[in-house]
Amino acid sequence: MEAARVPAPGVTPREADVAPAPDPTGGRGTLAGWTPADPGPLGLAGFAGTTFVLSLMNANLVSDKGIGAVLALAIAYGGVAQLLAGMWEFRTGNTFGAVAFSSFGAFWISFFFLLKVIPAGLVTPHGVSAYLWMWAIFTTYMFFASLRTTAAVAMVFLLLAITFILLAIGDMGGGHTSIKHAGGYVGLATAAVAWYASFAAVLNSTFARTVLPVVPLRRV
Repeated sequence: MEAARVPAPGVTPREADVAPAPDPTGGRGTLAGWTPADPGPLGLAGFAGTTFVLSLMNANLVSDKGIGAVLALAIAYGGVAQLLAGMWEFRTGNTFGAVAFSSFGAFWISFFFLLKVIPAGLVTPHGVSAYLWMWAIFTTYMFFASLRTTAAVAMVFLLLAITFILLAIGDMGGGHTSIKHAGGYVGLATAAVAWYASFAAVLNSTFARTVLPVVPLRRV
């Protein structure tokens, strides 16, 4: 611990010695000279990869007997990696990224619990539909917030909201297989756009110039 500065007799102490000025960075400057890398591309990649594999099954392009592959991704890549990206977004001061990546990281972890931990007797199609509607609502209001980010990110949220709505409808009542398959196809489009946004962010950062455009959205 640094020793307190004691002024010499007859010398008025400086204000900075008695009450140091507040940190204008709000604590973010404690590690001087260190700036964290952008966690956004990791969050987008984790989301895209897990969504892609699940959507292949929802679209009936791959048998859902391979759901174990999705569960592994859900807990590790879409879940933990994306959740960590969200925590780092808090560190960078990006409220939108922090809420989005933390929430969807939690979504994939909860998806794993829904299929592997919760007793099957406690999971009904109506319950799954309500679960998906909840995520559809969240994604929809995050879409409106995304309209001040980039066109690439906004497109991810628009397509994802549509995906959740279609999948929620697909589990309503006695089930609607064709609507669920449609949700799978939109999910594949969502994954493709998320991958593009992630790829663009990594490529543009690495080359230190805009190689792939993401089209920043600004207030008109």
